[in-house]
Amino acid sequence: MTDDPSDTAVERFLDRAESALDSYDQGYADADATLATLRTHVDELAAGVEESAAEDSEDDGSDDENDSAA
Repeated sequence: MTDDPSDTAVERFLDRAESALDSYDQGYADADATLATLRTHVDELAAGVEESAAEDSEDDGSDDENDSAA
């Protein structure tokens, strides 16, 4: 994988999701707890991707708010 923050967020999500599913498969967590854990990880992934996109737009020098106000 690259050093792209969104790639890191996706990799972290996949690792954590796999861990949650493994815990369920092994009987250490019930379905409700596993779904709650996966939802948390999905939310974290979404936030990480949004943050990465915001950083990319700042790096590009674009400013959507000022562009639409002009």
